Amino acid sequence: MSVAGASALVGPVWNPVDDLRRMLALHFMVNAFRAGTIVAVLAAVVGWLMVLRRQSFAGHTLAVVSFPGAAAAIWLGVSATAGYFAGSIAAALVIALVPRSATGRPRSQESAVIGTVQAFALACGALFVSLYGGFLDGITGLLFGSFLGVSDGQVIALGAVALVVFCVLAAIGRPLLFTTVDADVAAARGVPVRALSVLFLVVLGCTAAEVSQVTGALLVFALLVMPAAAAQQVTARPVAGLVLAVVFGLVVVWTSLSVAFWSPWPVGFWVSTFGFALYVGAAGGRAALAHRRRTGVVGPTRVAQGRGTGPALAGGAVGT
Repeated sequence: MSVAGASALVGPVWNPVDDLRRMLALHFMVNAFRAGTIVAVLAAVVGWLMVLRRQSFAGHTLAVVSFPGAAAAIWLGVSATAGYFAGSIAAALVIALVPRSATGRPRSQESAVIGTVQAFALACGALFVSLYGGFLDGITGLLFGSFLGVSDGQVIALGAVALVVFCVLAAIGRPLLFTTVDADVAAARGVPVRALSVLFLVVLGCTAAEVSQVTGALLVFALLVMPAAAAQQVTARPVAGLVLAVVFGLVVVWTSLSVAFWSPWPVGFWVSTFGFALYVGAAGGRAALAHRRRTGVVGPTRVAQGRGTGPALAGGAVGT
């Protein structure tokens, strides 16, 4: 181990510049920040659309399914990264097969199918770990996240997948948002609502697989939902909401990686903790502002114009 690497293990000196320099002297921390930045941006953008489309349960299931995918890959002696993506994408296609209405709205059995897939996937994950036969010391990392083993090749793979996902979203973004806001009108205008819904599920599966490699399969929900939901508490404008979700996601990931480096607890715990605090703060601030408006503290002209924060989108409402 280098002198810089050894000095990083003695504990923080509580000087932000020095502590950051000591962290980044370790190559695995550089890779962790690279991978964390990629997944934070991707999760924020896709998560914003996921919350808006009311598909948070599906997103959580796709994240959980990445665990048996990775466990099966390790059992078969192939890359765990490939297992993450194979499991999540396969589950996305299964969910996409659930019958929907002509406008792409899910029927009543979709939640039951998603719950069934999730339960069966967890059982398969336990089976694959048992079949592995050896000592799978990375099971905690698979479930709750770890930044110790992010390799250069893994960072490149994450970046490549994120680039493909962003290209797909750039191509379908406008019609996808249109179908999310008003699927009936979109279908009447000839927009392929069903195809867009299936494609978004695949994109969501790829995103869940990416995020799983930093937060772990069970805590993907934190990074995929909390920054996006917090941003939607602050503003209902699509562009501003997406930008704010990305900023929130980066803050959560960078802070979590930094704190986790100096603590014995996994990075997934810190991502969940900071993400939860961020959402509570955003929701609390919005509630306080709404209370001030109701009690007449905010100027009447501003209230009459409807400026400030728009309606929250976490429940699916859309502001203009």
